[in-house]
Amino acid sequence: MRTIMVMFDTLTRKYLSNYGNDWVSTPNFDRLREHCTTFNQFYSGSLPCMPARRELHTGKYNFLHRGWGPLEPFDRSVYEILAKNGIYTHLITDHSHYWEDGGATYHNRYSSWEGFRGQEGDRYVARDVPADMPEHTHPLNKQGISVVQHYRNRTRQQTQAEMSSVRTFEAGLNFLGEHRDLDNWFVQIEAFDPHEPFYVPEKFRKMYGLPEDETLFWPRYGSLPQEYKDDMEYCHKEYAALISMCDESLGKILDFMDENDMWKDTALIVNTDHGFLLGEHEYLGKNFPPCYDELVHLPFFLHVPGLAEGGECDHLCSTVDLAPTLMELYGFDPSALGETDGRSIKAVLEGREQPKDHVLFGIHGSFTCWTDGRYVYMKTGDEDQKVYEYTMMPTNIRGYFSEVQMRSVEIANPGRFSNGLPVMKMPAMIYMLADKMGNQLFDLNNDPNQENNLIKETDCTPFDEKMKAALQQVGAPEEEFERLKLS
Repeated sequence: MRTIMVMFDTLTRKYLSNYGNDWVSTPNFDRLREHCTTFNQFYSGSLPCMPARRELHTGKYNFLHRGWGPLEPFDRSVYEILAKNGIYTHLITDHSHYWEDGGATYHNRYSSWEGFRGQEGDRYVARDVPADMPEHTHPLNKQGISVVQHYRNRTRQQTQAEMSSVRTFEAGLNFLGEHRDLDNWFVQIEAFDPHEPFYVPEKFRKMYGLPEDETLFWPRYGSLPQEYKDDMEYCHKEYAALISMCDESLGKILDFMDENDMWKDTALIVNTDHGFLLGEHEYLGKNFPPCYDELVHLPFFLHVPGLAEGGECDHLCSTVDLAPTLMELYGFDPSALGETDGRSIKAVLEGREQPKDHVLFGIHGSFTCWTDGRYVYMKTGDEDQKVYEYTMMPTNIRGYFSEVQMRSVEIANPGRFSNGLPVMKMPAMIYMLADKMGNQLFDLNNDPNQENNLIKETDCTPFDEKMKAALQQVGAPEEEFERLKLS
């Protein structure tokens, strides 16, 4: 078996023709219909970036026990297990969070890896030299060190060929060229695009009638002021332009598979970690808003040699399902991962496993969410909520935990989450504002755009019971039930 995973960061499904979009140019995503199953009910688990990737490795929900952080000594990574059992695993990426304090253990789980610098605020080109910043910026643009860093990084990405995501795909093609006649390998070609900022060559901007000068290319996270609602059309186009560049890169992988007749013996996964809000529900970005469909209802495509090609799947699936699916693709028992929250998608498609009747998703210390594919129930706690980190590695995205947190450490055993090993337990530093937004309940059948929150007109007792049972099933910590008033 050979597997190619093409992973994009921040890819929102409603921008793809596969899911009904009629104005964004994505002809290569559209080509996936021929060989891949298109999944209509695929959900994220833990948001944002690194929590989602931890689920890719472990098949376990991250957000109930831990915020942004590295893989832990007690985690069992599917890529490391495959590598130890004769499957060559290789990561190619320009996602800079892999090399920061809160992500530094992921890439080392593969047999080998290669990375390309310069995306977003990657601390790459020396920024003590003045950056060539635009004279005027939009009031909604992000500000601060990462923006200055981005403009310094751009000095080494002046052409499309120099852009780090394009180089990532070129390296992926090189890997495929060297391995086309070999067996037993897995390659993850992972692009940070179309994550903001929406830096994209002029030819893609012209496709959407965008001017040469950027005016809103890096929206900062938060609520959308009413006076800027009309500016969102421009921002949607900038995002679309970057998606079209991603589509072009995807097409090169599909061309290679066509030219080398790889569909008969090579699996293909095309996925993402989460989506993005560009004015929908009057929010920008992710992390802070409720977990609306645009953020968690994801595009997902899967080709498995020997299974029916093309078509659609309406089974509920989630990011936590990918680790056990990969184990099965290579003929290994998923139990080697330990007790997971995932279920092999291959087994479900083959009828050997029953589809899920619900999935969970959420953000640590913020919204905890349950869906059965029709109803979406989002719960949060009070302002004085108790939230803890369970970890052996006290790091955040770009730094260590605070001294206050470290002085509060106690030793705890979260059970299945840590595979039975004791870990440090300490208060989390919560900066989300979910308690101000309140609980949410939506009926996707009658309200697919999630415009009518049913929470005040509905007896939520049945949903509380379902969420409580789901959290018990995955071993959520005791304080999570207290926080959500489910105890």
